[in-house]
This record gives sequence, C-alpha cells and structure tokens, in this order.
Amino acid sequence: MEARIGLRNTKSLLFKGVITFLAFLITVPLIVILLFIIKQGITQVNWHFLTHVPAPVGEPGGGIANAFVGSFLMVIMAAVIAIPVGILAGIYLAENRKSKLAYYCGLCVDILQGVPSIVVGIVVYFWVVKPLGTFSAISGSVALSIMMLPIVIRSTEETLKLLPDSLKEAALSLGVPYHRVILKVVVPCGFSGIMSGVMLSVARVVGETAPLLFTAFGNPYLSTSVTKPMESLPHVIFTYATSPYDDWHNLAWGASFILLVFVLVLNIITKVTTRKWKVQL
Repeated sequence: MEARIGLRNTKSLLFKGVITFLAFLITVPLIVILLFIIKQGITQVNWHFLTHVPAPVGEPGGGIANAFVGSFLMVIMAAVIAIPVGILAGIYLAENRKSKLAYYCGLCVDILQGVPSIVVGIVVYFWVVKPLGTFSAISGSVALSIMMLPIVIRSTEETLKLLPDSLKEAALSLGVPYHRVILKVVVPCGFSGIMSGVMLSVARVVGETAPLLFTAFGNPYLSTSVTKPMESLPHVIFTYATSPYDDWHNLAWGASFILLVFVLVLNIITKVTTRKWKVQL
C-alpha cells in the first residue's frame, strides 16, 4: 500500500511539473515579443512623436498624431454603436434562454465571432463605403463595431447568467415592473462583468488592421472629419513596417509600442475589475 501511495505521489509530482513547464513555455514567446517591441519602440516615443504628423520621406522627425487621433475617434464611434446593441442582445439571451429565437441568435453570435476580420472589412466596404462613395471613419467604425458585438453580447449574457434568480424574484415580488427590474436590479448587479467585456472588446479591435484597409483606408494628414478617410495606428504600423525607409520603420516601432501599452492597460483594468467584483467571464 505504501509503495502504491508513493508511486501515485511520484506521478502526481511528475504531471504537475510537466504542466508547470508547459504553462511557462507558452509565455516565453509572449515575453520575447513584448521585450523586443519595448526595446525597439520606447526609444522612439516622445512628445514630438505624439503631437506631429508623419514627415515626408527623407526628412527627420515626424510622429503619429493623425493615427492616434484617428484610432481614438473610430474606437469611440464603434463603442457607441456596439455597446448598447450588444448589452441589449446579451440581456435578451440571458432572459430567454429556452426560446428558439435566443438559440438562433446565440448561434449567429458564435458564427460572427469566428468570421475573419478581413471578411468583415470587405462586407462593410460593399455596405457602407460604396453607397457613400468614399472611404471614411464611419465605415471603419461600423467594421470595428461588428467585431465588438460578439464579445459584448457573450460577456453580458454569461455575466447575467451568474446572478442568482432570487435577485429578480425579490424585485418582482415587490411589484416592480419587469423592465425596471432588468434596468435597476439585474444590470447594475452585473455591471462590472459587462464593463469587463466591453473593455475586452475594445482591446480586441483597437489593433485590427484588415477591416480598416477596406473602410477607413488611411490619411497622411491630421483629420477629424468622420466622413473622410482617416488614419489609424494599425494601418500606420502596416504601412510603415512594409516600407523600404528606416525612418518609417522607426515610426512603426513607436506606434507598435503605443498600441501595445494601450492594449496591456485595457487588459490589466479588465483583470482588476473582474477580480475586485468577483465576476468570472
């Protein structure tokens, strides 16, 4: 008996060691990528880099102000479109789990989540860009909002499913109308989980390049007109990284560092919020 127990303990320690090694192994590529981007990009970031537009080829200096402003505006507009629709859809799926419409809606959400981003860009090109007759920040925002929707919907749905039914039943027993129960009791209780999903969706789309190639297209000048082509950080990185000029390569590394920091901050905020409110996504 003691020999069997010793053998089991040995196997347990062996498997724990293998699992720990594999868990550490999958973090190595991430750490290497992060360190390399930080090393290449942090030296390019300064006030001039953040407040000026790119300089012509051959001239020193230049920055990414146009891309920074463009990404900010397009992500804000995409969030305005996707967040209300996604939260409402998530509430419906959580409250009507057994209906056929909820089943098919959930199936569509799962399929939409697996659609490649470049396909979304092509679809929005035919839906928005061609009817408007021009590339624009609006079309880019529509493409990003479509990509945000599945994450917002699923995070809202799964968060509300975690809440006990007694919360809703207690409010209904007091004579509170159903819509007020949802808006004043259920949603506020799951607010932190919903916001975590929103931040994850923003972090997901802020680095997307493919849909913006067909929609926002890019703009070398600083523009705040949402009906005109607009630059973005992912597009700047793609364009400058594939150019033959060293100065543009430096700008691409700096833009990559800024984008990396933004995504890391959003993910850290999401993790802190989730842990603080004990909402599991």
